[in-house]
Amino acid sequence: MPQKTAIGSDRGRMDLPYLMLTLLLTALGLIMLFSASFPRAYHVTGNSASYFTSQLLFALMGVAVMYGFSLVPYRLYSRYSKLLYGACVLLLLGVLLFGLTGGGATRWIRLGFVRFQPSEIAKLSLIISLANILTRQREHSRSPRTFFACSLAMLIVAVLLILEPHFSATIIVASLCFLMMLVGGVNTKYLMTIALGGGAVLLLLILTGGYTGDRIMAWLDPEAYPSDEGYQIVQSLYAIGSGGLFGLGFGMGRQKYLYLPEEHNDYIFAIVCEELGFIGAMGILILFALLILRGYWIAIHAKDRFSMLLATGLTTLLALQVLLNVGVVSNLLPSTGISMPFFSSGGTALMMQLAECGILLNISRSISRE
Repeated sequence: MPQKTAIGSDRGRMDLPYLMLTLLLTALGLIMLFSASFPRAYHVTGNSASYFTSQLLFALMGVAVMYGFSLVPYRLYSRYSKLLYGACVLLLLGVLLFGLTGGGATRWIRLGFVRFQPSEIAKLSLIISLANILTRQREHSRSPRTFFACSLAMLIVAVLLILEPHFSATIIVASLCFLMMLVGGVNTKYLMTIALGGGAVLLLLILTGGYTGDRIMAWLDPEAYPSDEGYQIVQSLYAIGSGGLFGLGFGMGRQKYLYLPEEHNDYIFAIVCEELGFIGAMGILILFALLILRGYWIAIHAKDRFSMLLATGLTTLLALQVLLNVGVVSNLLPSTGISMPFFSSGGTALMMQLAECGILLNISRSISRE
């Protein structure tokens, strides 16, 4: 590998483009989080920088965690995949038994002064488990046994997520499973059952109504529900529309002044559009696209099947979260509560994202050694 595209030591060189894009997006996310969060932070805590300083601390720890994970040989994840998966299931069960409830859902566990969502760990552990199954069953990837093993691993996690309820994480988990099995060579006839099953569940939710059905109806016509289910998306579209081509300017957005709910979290990209405009928002999306493409480049050049599948799963997870978040914020998709990687408030989620980038950097080290 050319020296200009990698940095590192005798452990192998980290991929420089991937590293720099990750750090750049993390820095931009912190800057935009400060702008988007200071009105609500002042309203809630009396300190306009409270959300930013908390996220900054987690970002610094996350960068250290990313470097640490870049040194851990990725083969260890294959060796301990069953243990990691079992721990993930126990954590999800723990959420149901003694988790914290907020916004009508139980998704968090508190450990001392910090709380975290086990669903973030579940995504990573499922990727590792699927990569391990598809590697061990390489010669029988098209067999029903491989399909059912992958589907069972996904189904257990998905059911526990639905019980929280955490439908956005469930959608990501199901999509990840589908795409990883597709890359892993599973028979496409079997994969169609997942697609048809997902479509049937979505249709059932629409027909039976309830909270999820109301969200779907609000997505189809948000202005018909301006004071309840459609309020958030209407305010988001106001923010995007008022940004125009060049935006109102950094820090000059108006919707963050307690008009747009979750402006520093799931809907932070609407504030990005309002303040930086179409040009700025597209610039950030281009950076994400470059990071995702570089992740797939690492996957293509991985030295074995397990690292290829692992890198593919981690990169696909990032791509899904970006695409779904932008789709929700712009009302191309129903509201699902998916955060924007590196930008949305949430310290443990940011640390997990940086840890996953560290795993990809470790895979890139193995490429440079070869």
